[in-house]
Amino acid sequence: MSEDKKLRLFVVEDQPLFRELLCSFLDTVSDFWVVGTAATVEDAKRGIETHKPDLVLMDIDLPDGNGVGLAATLRTNNPQLGILLLSENDLLELVRTLPRKVQQGISYLAKSSAIDLQLLTSTIRSTAMGYLVIDQRLTGRCEAKPGTGVASLSPRQFEVLRLLAAAKSTEAIASELGLAQNSVVNILTSIYSQLNIPDDANARVFAALQFLSDTSNEFR
Repeated sequence: MSEDKKLRLFVVEDQPLFRELLCSFLDTVSDFWVVGTAATVEDAKRGIETHKPDLVLMDIDLPDGNGVGLAATLRTNNPQLGILLLSENDLLELVRTLPRKVQQGISYLAKSSAIDLQLLTSTIRSTAMGYLVIDQRLTGRCEAKPGTGVASLSPRQFEVLRLLAAAKSTEAIASELGLAQNSVVNILTSIYSQLNIPDDANARVFAALQFLSDTSNEFR
């Protein structure tokens, strides 16, 4: 595949071994091209400006700053830029403080999940296409905030929404919950209606954003 057709990736990670392992894997994927790397916020800003990637994979804990703050700046300056945040810690509470227009286009994986190469690859592709992906290990620890739209959902609706937020397909949700695909489609339609989300091509993105906004890890 010619380089101009590949997905241009930039990796921001201060741990040399993890950065090298990540880049080595990404370079084996035929339509991925790692155009640059950085270990600090300042180096990342310069490198991203120079290489103009399609997507940035970024640790949130960097020596000279916070990856979440950098992600917010990057998304504000370039709303088309996809960002995948990686962390050893639970980062969703930090992300929930960002404006919704910044949250869209940012995905989240625990570093322990990033070693699942199939999951990492699919998350990168989905994020580059404009979807929001939240690591299932993180969504599994979330509970609805009282008084929110998500809190009004039934347990079954909440479980379907939780899997949708992890970028599971209708088929995958059906398989995981032991439901027929038509049943999952009907549940998704009811979720969109209950949360006042238009049932169109962007429904899944806005539903995932609503999940992020209306849940918390504080109740665990």
